[in-house]
Amino acid sequence: MFRLAYFVSHPIQYQAPLLRLIDSDPEIDLTVFFYSDFSLHSYKDKGFGRTVKWDIPLTEGYKHEFLKCWGSCQWRGWLRQPIATNVMSALEQGNFDAVWVHGWSWLCSLQAIFSANRLQVPVLLRGEANGFSESSNLFKEKAKRTILSWLFKKISLFLPIGTLNYQFYRSYNIKPESLQLVPYAVDNDYFSTQADLAKQKRENLRRSLGLEPNRPIILYASKLIGRKRPQDLLNAYQHLLCRADSDTKPYLLFVGDGDMKPSLELAVSSSNEDSVRFLGFRNQSELPAFYDLCDVFVLPSSFEPWGLVINEVMNAGKAVVVSDKIGCLHDLIEDGVNGRIFPVGDISALSKALDWALQNSASAGVASLSKIGEWSYQEDVQGIKKALLSLSKAGDKWNEY
Repeated sequence: MFRLAYFVSHPIQYQAPLLRLIDSDPEIDLTVFFYSDFSLHSYKDKGFGRTVKWDIPLTEGYKHEFLKCWGSCQWRGWLRQPIATNVMSALEQGNFDAVWVHGWSWLCSLQAIFSANRLQVPVLLRGEANGFSESSNLFKEKAKRTILSWLFKKISLFLPIGTLNYQFYRSYNIKPESLQLVPYAVDNDYFSTQADLAKQKRENLRRSLGLEPNRPIILYASKLIGRKRPQDLLNAYQHLLCRADSDTKPYLLFVGDGDMKPSLELAVSSSNEDSVRFLGFRNQSELPAFYDLCDVFVLPSSFEPWGLVINEVMNAGKAVVVSDKIGCLHDLIEDGVNGRIFPVGDISALSKALDWALQNSASAGVASLSKIGEWSYQEDVQGIKKALLSLSKAGDKWNEY
């Protein structure tokens, strides 16, 4: 049995089911170390612009500890974040075979890497970088590459989440044999089951929202903030309406909250458009019903490390439209099959993508459901086990470049 320590900032709704699955595997003895417990309570989410409390269990079903930390419990920049006082002692007491660290933005993550190095325990690193956020400032970019090149030499094995993340590591000359895919996935069983259950109440939900029957629905479910570019979707939708038949005019639903909501609502009211709805923040357990309700899902962001909401909605068997700056685009979107990819900010291209998705929603939805079935937590567990086995066979705990 492999004794594995996992270090991550806080309990995360997407990760909890995966950690339970790993913990249930008889070949892995998992202990999770969190830097903060803020997500277990009501907290102010800056993006949503409101207080959020998740309605699903985040720490049940696996061993976990909260590190003893000084400083802020949430990410507030490099100079205002927690510093752990007991990382070394936790690793010594656990006698772990490997340390798995999520990301490198937190000081506690760096502490875990350095402490593991001192104890000669191999380190697995899983991050979300995809190359989209490279700085235009040459000095900053050079400094970043210098720091990461130094840091990556302290890692035994990397766990890319998808194609772009794999390419990011390769750009730092990480050898292919030091890369083991652990795909960025969601709880497919949960989302597909909940979407199936929602079908039974679909028409009730439609009526409660005042939506006429037989009219297609375009859904946006994310924060209403600048980086997500909801205004682009609204503009593209308005272009689409100029070409749509009045009897089949689609609805546009915005699920989410954020600082752009007032301006979006004003733009809709000024145009006297009655087919746009702003439904506010909805918790995790409520989302599958909206995924089931829609015909097309859209994520027009200017930057997404991955876009796990795409995984979620694909489990409901829906057509997806994404910008070309979404991290999952190479792995989950087959352009012209289960969705469309458009250049970020190109309103005309987005409008045409919406038109295609509406016309091909049935076949695209079937393709989405088929594709997401091969991108699951089961592949994650197998990837982690392969990584641990690779370390065990290699014997050498450090990479050579």
